[in-house]
Amino acid sequence: MPKQGQILQNPLSGDTFEFIETAASSNGERVVIKSTVKRKGLLVPNHMHVLQDEQFDVISGTLTYYSDGKISTAGAGKTIILPKNKSHNHYNSQDEPLVYIHTVTPALDFEYLIENLVGLAADGKMKNGKAGLVQELVTLKYLDSKAYLTDIPVGVQKLLINIIAPVARRFGYRAVYRKYSEVEK
Repeated sequence: MPKQGQILQNPLSGDTFEFIETAASSNGERVVIKSTVKRKGLLVPNHMHVLQDEQFDVISGTLTYYSDGKISTAGAGKTIILPKNKSHNHYNSQDEPLVYIHTVTPALDFEYLIENLVGLAADGKMKNGKAGLVQELVTLKYLDSKAYLTDIPVGVQKLLINIIAPVARRFGYRAVYRKYSEVEK
């Protein structure tokens, strides 16, 4: 479980994620992370959160984000809100580092997701922002921070999640790995 002030770093990209507030420190209300993204390109696939809203307060650089079917940008001093149940994504598309404050409400287990995404990326398992369909299905099934990929119909995902994810767990796949977090899901 992340602690306030803890910094995760991807040694391959130099990206850092500092936990400003955690689920524990905010009584589950939110997770607040200061992110410095040096890597260009997607960090995760296009997705939507079922239960959580995301807010991005850009400190420096340019946040590129996908929402409502279009790609836009936001510079320093801008705030972008990506609401639950809307397809979205966010990333750095520039050569200069992007620094932003990322607030997710409610917290649920979002901080475990971040720990695992950074860990998988550092281990070279997030090619072009994707961990592979089997890993993604396991993550979607077993996290409380319910989300869906938006490039695959939700009905198809639900079917795949309920068939493939339990089998994949027998082969060692986890939504949260003890290697990256203090818990396993």
